[in-house]
Amino acid sequence: MRTTVFDTPVISHLLCGISWLLMNLTGWKLEGEKPKARKFVMIGAPHTSNWDFLVFMGVALRWRTPVFWLGKSSLFKGPMGPIMRWLGGIPVHRERKCNLVEQAVAGFNSHHRFVLTLSPEGTRSKVTKWKTGFWHIANNAKVPVYPGFVDFANKRCGSGPAYKLTGDIHQDIANLQAFYAPFRGRRQEEETPLVTTLTADPQQ
Repeated sequence: MRTTVFDTPVISHLLCGISWLLMNLTGWKLEGEKPKARKFVMIGAPHTSNWDFLVFMGVALRWRTPVFWLGKSSLFKGPMGPIMRWLGGIPVHRERKCNLVEQAVAGFNSHHRFVLTLSPEGTRSKVTKWKTGFWHIANNAKVPVYPGFVDFANKRCGSGPAYKLTGDIHQDIANLQAFYAPFRGRRQEEETPLVTTLTADPQQ
């Protein structure tokens, strides 16, 4: 597995300290317990702005949890590409037909520790339904889902307890969406209504 910010000597410790300092200075609270599983899918919601990424990275650094995340390929072009990869990014070429679920499951199967984080909304803009790729990845890899959250209204962030999938996608999505009901995004007008319908494509 490639080297990321989380296992770079000195820098990872420095950024952890900076994250702790900034969260305290700005009044943000870290809630929930650090995930104990060595392999899991972490979803993040509500996702309404670019600030969500910075908050979630701060949480991961505070907890010393090395995470990988999926991002559109345009984020990895030019000089920003190596930086995004160093931050744990994995480029997704949306214009290509590729089985992201199988690739993600292979990542879990080939590493003794692997954490994949992604947004079930898939975009910062308002959508009418969650994408279900995260469910298919976690279900096929037989790993739990941790619901990571950011609540700008109350300046709190963190994660709920591990959620073990039941195998019933509709029930699982409904349960996870219910968990997010109290949390507000930075741009509340862009929040996805809960509970929503699902996409049929497991690659999304």
